[in-house]
Amino acid sequence: MSAYSKELEVAQLAVQRASLLTKKVFHEKAKGTVSKDDASPVTIGDFGAQALIIQAIKKNFPDDQVVGEEEASTLRNDIKLRDQIWAFVKDTTLTDADAERIVGGPIETIDAMLGAIDAGNSAGGNKGRIWALDPIDGTKGFLRGGQYAVCLALMVDGDVKVGVLGCPNLPVDDAAPLTAQSGVDQTDAEGKGVLFSAVSGQGATSRPLGTAGLGKSKPIQMKPVEDITQATFCESVEAGHSSHGDQHAIVTKLGVTKPSVRMDSQAKYGSIARGAGDIYLRLPVSATYQEKIWDHAAGDLIVREAGGEVTDTLGRRLDFSKGRTLQENKGVVAAPKAVHGNVLEVVKEVLAKK
Repeated sequence: MSAYSKELEVAQLAVQRASLLTKKVFHEKAKGTVSKDDASPVTIGDFGAQALIIQAIKKNFPDDQVVGEEEASTLRNDIKLRDQIWAFVKDTTLTDADAERIVGGPIETIDAMLGAIDAGNSAGGNKGRIWALDPIDGTKGFLRGGQYAVCLALMVDGDVKVGVLGCPNLPVDDAAPLTAQSGVDQTDAEGKGVLFSAVSGQGATSRPLGTAGLGKSKPIQMKPVEDITQATFCESVEAGHSSHGDQHAIVTKLGVTKPSVRMDSQAKYGSIARGAGDIYLRLPVSATYQEKIWDHAAGDLIVREAGGEVTDTLGRRLDFSKGRTLQENKGVVAAPKAVHGNVLEVVKEVLAKK
């Protein structure tokens, strides 16, 4: 067995099962009308997906820590919200019995659900085995039927070893190029739903995001960019997450004429890793903002294993060993190795003028 094969299988199945919950929440709560006293669909999906994933991790690797986004104290005081989440969690299972057994089977009680959510309280750091989890990355994308991702990565002594992204609204077809429409109105139509994975030193893959066991995987590679002026750039939808003005200045300086594709979540990392897009920039919007490790750990590994390079805007590798945030880094520049240096140079030039 190759290194981390069990961790990879558990992570893939856990993300696949959690993605089923998020899709169910979207269809039942986000689409159509949400009554005033109902919790936000994001809240229900976030808590529910976190519970399912942490249960799978703890069942298989009881001593591992998890850095998660949510904790259950609000649910202990808000019975109505707790019960809404439980209604989704207790009924979300993989249809393949063996696969469901690997992720620990259904969560059996409300207390077990709350305990699983609370187990995401690790402070992170550079010692031991720590999972970074974002149960719904791209909450606005999730709500609008655009792009979002269920993200999970295993770090060992601060180094990312396994990364998995479940992207329910990206096309299964690795060859489908990104367009201006990729970030909007993509709700799990036919041919949608992809699971990206990588293990350090073993390459990156994609496979359809299913409802049972794992489908057949295909290796993915970043696309060689022969002519940078023809490259497809990705950026965040929210101007609060990445400076659109700086991005525009950078792509203009590089001679790129195609408009940038705006989409939420780590779906951007997955998209460039398989060559559907080429370059992802996340440019600092404030001097003090620190990126969260769960927003980047899986995507960073998947892009690097697909032949890309990922650094911050100063050319430093992303450092996941400093706690819950990337406190030693500013922004993100992800690109195929051959052009990364060129892009980084222009990024530095533009940002230096500010």
